Amino acid sequence: MLFGKLLPREGDFYEMFDQHATRIVEAAHAFSRLVANYDNVELREQYTREVDNAERAADRVTHDVNRLIHKTFITPIDRDQIHKLINTMDDVADLLQDSAETLSLYDVRKVNEEITRLTDLSVKCVERMKAAVGMIRGLADAATAEAALKTCEEIDRLESDADRVMRSAMSRLFREEPDVREVIKLRAIYELLETITDKCEDVANVIEGIVLENS
Repeated sequence: MLFGKLLPREGDFYEMFDQHATRIVEAAHAFSRLVANYDNVELREQYTREVDNAERAADRVTHDVNRLIHKTFITPIDRDQIHKLINTMDDVADLLQDSAETLSLYDVRKVNEEITRLTDLSVKCVERMKAAVGMIRGLADAATAEAALKTCEEIDRLESDADRVMRSAMSRLFREEPDVREVIKLRAIYELLETITDKCEDVANVIEGIVLENS
């Protein structure tokens, strides 16, 4: 019992979730600006650095949360839920960084309409994910819990939209692109961008579980 009294009873996990979600939104917006200004090499490099910086900041938050789990005696929600939530969120940040790096490593010369559409859907998913994360601390309020569930449903719909864009993009790519190298490059980019929305949906599923167990 003495051991339990010596350990912190509750870390500020909610604040750390919010910080991490903010870093992901920063990375998503930087990636969106990267895509929008892709023809400008200097801006492309600048926004790639901004994505990297946001991802590294998110990594630090993830590390702090995982460390705090082991130092906190009583957590505000289940430890497994905390661990799963922060690490799934970190997957989103990683995928944004991977997408920016792949554009450079694969020497993609220009972005097309499909990349732009998938980027826009990814940004919307990330923004809704941040909104849902911000509601976790208020789940004792029935209206907040309901709003969180509705936001998660919005993320699900955005992921479905991205999936449809992805299928259409792949179909067009294999029908119209004669250069095999371009097919390989663009397919990799499409898959990464669609996976961002998949991971946002995974975060939404974790949040739904937290809502149902704690509201």
